[in-house]
Amino acid sequence: MSCTLNISDLGILPYEEALLLQRNTHQTVVDGRNSPTPSPFHLLLLEHDPAVITLSKRPTAGEHLLATPEQLIKAGVVICRTDRGGDITYHGLGQLIGYPICDLNELSLRIHGYMRFLEQCIIDVLAEFNICGVRDECATGVWVDGSKICAMGVRVSKWVSMHGFALNVTTNLAHFDLIVPCGLAGRSVTSMQKILGDACPPMETVKRVVSEKFSAAIALQAQVQKEPHQ
Repeated sequence: MSCTLNISDLGILPYEEALLLQRNTHQTVVDGRNSPTPSPFHLLLLEHDPAVITLSKRPTAGEHLLATPEQLIKAGVVICRTDRGGDITYHGLGQLIGYPICDLNELSLRIHGYMRFLEQCIIDVLAEFNICGVRDECATGVWVDGSKICAMGVRVSKWVSMHGFALNVTTNLAHFDLIVPCGLAGRSVTSMQKILGDACPPMETVKRVVSEKFSAAIALQAQVQKEPHQ
């Protein structure tokens, strides 16, 4: 079984188009379990345009939409329903979206462990830019000085993951005022640009570091899974 992470830089895509690509890749991974040369690990990297607010199936998610239809039109933000976990969130240009589509059986991970795996990958990415990202015991994602810099929400079907993370690089943070981000009232959001100012790296550099960190983490986790228990 290959532990290579197949990375696709998709550039800029509408949310619904990217969701279809996720579903197709998910099915490829599931079907590949019966193949002599399966590819169980994929990472789709992209930005979403038009800007979009996504609502999970959680019954209360719609209550955390603060904007009126008129405000959404003025901001150029659309609404999409989604099948990921979590609550409500925002995606737009300047935000690096990562959709890892991975066979969790091959990583010996279940949902809780997988979420911690994603968080650690982003913490490691931020460290490369001298940003100290941390976990929050009460909320999923990665935080810097109490503000969320990376939101996470996943779906796992047949033990293959979908959806993933949204890392604020140069994101328009004002658009988060349209919602209660992730349903967490009173919690602020931040970005690499807000923290680093003119030293903020370009998106292509962040993509490169994300690709490197995720590739290394997948390879390590897959190798640990294969090692015999003592």
